[in-house]
Amino acid sequence: MAVALGAGGARGYAHIGALQVLAERGYEVVAFAGTSMGALVGGVAAAGKLEPYTEWSLSLTQREVIRLLDPTLTGGGAIRAERVIGRVGEILDGARIEDLPIPYTAVATDLSARREVWFQRGPVITAVRASTSIPGVITPVVVDGRLLVDGGLMNPVPIEPTAAVTSDWTLAVSLSGPRRAGEAVASGVASANEPGPQQSSPVRLGAGSRALEEIGGRLRAGAAEVLESETVRALSNRWAAWGSKADEDAEAAVEEATEEAVSRELADEGYAPAPRTLGTMDVFNRSFDVTAALITRYRMASNPPDVLVTVPSDACRTMDFHRAAEMIELGRRLTEQAMDAAGRGGLSPG
Repeated sequence: MAVALGAGGARGYAHIGALQVLAERGYEVVAFAGTSMGALVGGVAAAGKLEPYTEWSLSLTQREVIRLLDPTLTGGGAIRAERVIGRVGEILDGARIEDLPIPYTAVATDLSARREVWFQRGPVITAVRASTSIPGVITPVVVDGRLLVDGGLMNPVPIEPTAAVTSDWTLAVSLSGPRRAGEAVASGVASANEPGPQQSSPVRLGAGSRALEEIGGRLRAGAAEVLESETVRALSNRWAAWGSKADEDAEAAVEEATEEAVSRELADEGYAPAPRTLGTMDVFNRSFDVTAALITRYRMASNPPDVLVTVPSDACRTMDFHRAAEMIELGRRLTEQAMDAAGRGGLSPG
């Protein structure tokens, strides 16, 4: 059988669980293809190094993960990730793709040529480093004169590279599945699986123009009304709190009151500010997941796998590399469910 492993940061530990289930059920993998974290797990598996890589991953604590992430202010990303790549390189021990016992392809994206690049020769660690260069997060690399970033931009779950290898069936693992129903995304934000009334129709420009006209009318109604508004009173209190001795607690309390007041006033205009718990990386990750899910859906329409394992995009955050045990177990459970549903039980011995 052939295996295609998708992109998704730390959720990619689920790939390890999927491969464990395949081995336990007696299936032999004859080809690996992977993007981003899928390229990493596929690479160590093809090199016969999955066990030591898994042991190292399970040993990582959040503090150790932070130490491994070497930040940078240059190079087109926030993290160089060379410490992580160096450790993975030690595990791979100089393995080259053309010498692997199992055919392996890592997919990256050429930013200049706007096309995907398949690594099928050369050092495995070079292919992994190129394929895992998350735009804006992990710095891109230059290989053979090409500026390369994460392959998930163009091919989140690379099934096509496995087509050249004869196999009975193909299993694909996507890490960009729908968010889990019934779980709050963040305070004040509805889950994608639980659409609320505000999602029933898109906002039209006409409605926005009318809202602006109403705001202008309120401002012209008189300064007295504006000065008496909850928002202005809260802001005034905020400035006073900043000038006081016990300003830390006061500032936090006033800031919360200010945001509540602003939210109440903005509610009249049809929208509200994003929740404070929503971070920049959260927005980036969700945006990337939306794009990856769409591309995956279109590409699989023409080349569907025989078994598809779908990991929810909110199973963990992209950089939660200290959660290996949890993601491996999730990968095992979802793979068992998908294989059972497809009638792919264990092989009989002999």
